[in-house]
Amino acid sequence: MKPKLSFEPHLVVKEMAIPPGSEITLLTRGWCFIHVTAGVGYWLHSRGHHELVTGSVLVSSERVQGIVRASQVAGMMIHFFRLQPERLTGLVSLGEQQFLERAATQDSLAVRLFPHTSPISEKFKIVCEQPNNSSFTLRLQLLDLFIQVFGTELANQMAELEHSFDAKTRLIKMLNETPASELSDVSFGDLVREMRCTPRHLSRIFHQVVGMSFRKKQSQLRLVRAQELLATTQSKVVDVALESGYQSLSLFNLMFKRRFGTTPAKWRDQTKSRKPVGNGEGLYQALRA
Repeated sequence: MKPKLSFEPHLVVKEMAIPPGSEITLLTRGWCFIHVTAGVGYWLHSRGHHELVTGSVLVSSERVQGIVRASQVAGMMIHFFRLQPERLTGLVSLGEQQFLERAATQDSLAVRLFPHTSPISEKFKIVCEQPNNSSFTLRLQLLDLFIQVFGTELANQMAELEHSFDAKTRLIKMLNETPASELSDVSFGDLVREMRCTPRHLSRIFHQVVGMSFRKKQSQLRLVRAQELLATTQSKVVDVALESGYQSLSLFNLMFKRRFGTTPAKWRDQTKSRKPVGNGEGLYQALRA
């Protein structure tokens, strides 16, 4: 049975000590960034094993659930943070989200190890040494780290976009340049006019590019936004519904329950009453020697 992960804050640096010979199983959503602050350990997975020395950085996706094992001699200390691209809808475009979804399944990108001499590792080390691990400035630095890890691949993707005038290319270009949050407010009719094609053709190419219908994707974006607002604000449920793009509270409740299995109010209560697991707050399934 797949472990249930709680809805937790991301872009927050955490610290964890792993005793000698012990190991943790990563269960974080999205992408996990681990900095080996002290000691030596190993990353163990069916795709391969890597030694983790002091100062090195491991970046892995949720699709690759491996084990971090501390050495038998001295154990290890790590700092880590997690990032979910779908929760950055105002910053990350839908095209960039799709790229990261594909990257999470590719051997060359799903797990990446940076030596202690790399710029990524050096910058992460500086971030870990800062006293306030949840400030606005720190979150920007963590985002910058994330961009640097995938910057080259993202740039190459944009460079590969062909210069043509067909509707599919215009759609891909728009999705690559527009924050995903803006798509949740766009009407299908407006998108048809923007792409200069028929509604039927747009429906077909949107499904080809995104992997689902326009209506389903828009609903997904709105519900992710609603989930974030419920977990991080005290706004009334009706205000969350309106802020997420729903004009009807009853429709919002119906769509939310269909997606998450409970009502928005009950989901909020469950999230706030759920206690974090150890210092890792959901990072690991078990710590065992």
